[in-house]
Amino acid sequence: MLHSMTIEPEQQIGVGTPDAFQRLWTPHRMAYIQGENKPTGPGAEDGCPFCSIPAMSDEDGLVIARGEHVYAVLNLYPYNGGHLMVVPYRHVADYTDLDDAETAELGTFTKRAMTALRTASGAQGFNIGMNQGAVAGAGIAAHLHQHVVPRWGGDTNFMPVVGHTKVLPQLLGDTRKMLADAWPAA
Repeated sequence: MLHSMTIEPEQQIGVGTPDAFQRLWTPHRMAYIQGENKPTGPGAEDGCPFCSIPAMSDEDGLVIARGEHVYAVLNLYPYNGGHLMVVPYRHVADYTDLDDAETAELGTFTKRAMTALRTASGAQGFNIGMNQGAVAGAGIAAHLHQHVVPRWGGDTNFMPVVGHTKVLPQLLGDTRKMLADAWPAA
C-alpha cells in the first residue's frame, strides 16, 4: 500500500523564500569557475597544465596512458564519468600544427580510449572532438587536446537539465585506474 506524504519545504534561513528544492552543493567546481590553474598566457611557460602533467606520476596527473607523441588523461572537470582527453606533449594550439606522427598517434590513442571505455564501463556511444580557439569553447586554447566523452542511453536526466549539475559516481583516481587497467596494448 502506498502512503501519500506531504513534503514540507526545507527551512532556508538567510537564502530567501523556502521553495521545496533541495540543494546539491558542489564547491569543488568553484576552482574551475574561477579559472584556478588556468594558464596566464599562451606559452608553455605560462602555467599550461597540459605541459605540466607529463612530469607528474600517472596517479597525480590522472594520466591513463603515455605514448611517444601524445598521452591520455582524465578531464579534471568531466562532462561525464570517464571523460578523458588525448593531448600531444608538444605545446601547439591548432590541429594543423601537428606533424604526421603526432596526428597518427592522436588517432590511435582516440581509438584505444574508445576501446578502454567500452571495456571498463560499457560505453554505448561517444562525443569526440576538439574546440579550436577560445571563441570555439576551448578552456585551454593554447594547447590542443581532443575530448573523448563516453555516453550511455539515458545518461542525460533531470540533474544537468534542471539542476545544472552532473552527478559522477566514481572518484577520478578510481576512474583513472579502471581505464589504465583496460587500456589496450600497442
